[in-house]
Amino acid sequence: MVTVEAVWEALAEIPDPEIPVISLVDLGVVKSVEIEGDRVRVEFTPTFMGCPALEAMKLQMEGAITALGAEPHVDVILDDSWSTDRITAEGREKLRVAGFGPPTPRAAGPTTLVQLQSKAFRCPYCGSTETRLDNIFGPTPCRSVRYCESCRQPFEQFKTI
Repeated sequence: MVTVEAVWEALAEIPDPEIPVISLVDLGVVKSVEIEGDRVRVEFTPTFMGCPALEAMKLQMEGAITALGAEPHVDVILDDSWSTDRITAEGREKLRVAGFGPPTPRAAGPTTLVQLQSKAFRCPYCGSTETRLDNIFGPTPCRSVRYCESCRQPFEQFKTI
């Protein structure tokens, strides 16, 4: 019989298709796991509605559950928006080590351009807060491009969503 813990462990081994240094569990897209007999139901919320990796993530989760000997049922939940607050502490550290600026904790209210231009963002390479916003539009809607004035490294900063 498959356990909830075994399913969570299996899902934690699935890398994000776009940023493979972080798992789907660390990214915070897996909302819940329920087991009824041989059937495993997983709810997950993609990082954004038009995520091109949606089907790939769903197929990987189904494969991991099938490998455990259970029947997968993966529900994509679109009426609950994902937030960067769902990224685990381990996931934030994995992003930083890989050269990504992890998102800052979300304040009450929406993020403003003034906040994105502030010196509050730490360089993942040297730790300096002497960084500047180079381009609000990164390679994906959830990232911007920043530049560290101290070590002179560009890096992708996750936007706080």
